[in-house]
Amino acid sequence: MSTGTRPALTRIVRNVPRVAVAAVAALALTACGGGADKPESKSSGKADAKSAAFPVTVEHKYGSTSIETEPKKVVTLGLSDQDAVLALGVKPVGSVDWFKEKPYGKWPWAKKLWGSTKPQIVGERDEYNMEKIAALKPDLIVAQYSGMKKEQYETLSKIAKVVAQPKGHEDYQAPWQVMTKQIGKALGKDAETEKLIAGIDTRFKAVRDKHPEWKGKTVTVGEPYEPGKFSAFSPKDPKVIFLSEMGFTTSEAYRKALGKENIADLSSERLDVMEADRTVWLGTPETEKAMKADPLYKKTKVHKEKRDLFLPYDSPDIGAALSFNTVLSIPYAVDQVVPMLEAIK
Repeated sequence: MSTGTRPALTRIVRNVPRVAVAAVAALALTACGGGADKPESKSSGKADAKSAAFPVTVEHKYGSTSIETEPKKVVTLGLSDQDAVLALGVKPVGSVDWFKEKPYGKWPWAKKLWGSTKPQIVGERDEYNMEKIAALKPDLIVAQYSGMKKEQYETLSKIAKVVAQPKGHEDYQAPWQVMTKQIGKALGKDAETEKLIAGIDTRFKAVRDKHPEWKGKTVTVGEPYEPGKFSAFSPKDPKVIFLSEMGFTTSEAYRKALGKENIADLSSERLDVMEADRTVWLGTPETEKAMKADPLYKKTKVHKEKRDLFLPYDSPDIGAALSFNTVLSIPYAVDQVVPMLEAIK
């Protein structure tokens, strides 16, 4: 990804514009009525088994949503929700744009599942195009890894069933397992979901078993975004969670510095926050070069002892894989990141 066009992750998950919803209310109501005109599926043993999973009720941040029949047309509004939906055998008809160079999340780990099918882009990050969503006449809208606002939820609920962010978690901080289970339940695929999660857990266990020395080692994750400035990611951020599941942990000082924030924007004067047994930076060759040239960074202990690790967003797409941290991207990330961590002594 080029630095000129890639939206910085530090801005993606926090500084998101609110969308005006009143103007689309009439269209939404019309679409809701149109959404009832669904094609009837032919009866079969397999179809009967799927329908037996319904109705289901999924609790979320804004209440609960009851889904009476198997969803046929799904729109994903979470930044990485499409991965779990794809992994469960459903191709979303609509999705949001996170990384513009890879519209709708067509990453190496998901390309094969998308095939030649391209969903409609119905928004950018947490700004949704209500007209486009309504025109697709979905019967399910999923928004797990998102910052969906209450007013957006209410308008979208006039279009279709909506499963918003997981209850009891800050936006963008729910564990990937929780979000995957929410999506699986909404699709009536609990058994398939548990199997997917178990497979990922097995991958992480294999890494922990191979590297018991990583257990309890501290880690910090950040992203330089301009000279003298960087962002630190919450211990509950997907990128940090990914490393935690391989045995690493975060220090009390790091947790205190982040508080409830998903991201903390800091200057080089606060590089002490990033001191750890392993410091992981995500970015581009340009941001890596700038960080390594920073006089204050040169003085950090983690850099002097060569315990820092710079991961690219592309070529290979490691940064994106960690940012997604889904049942599809995790195996890809494990294959890429573990050898790099092993190289640090």
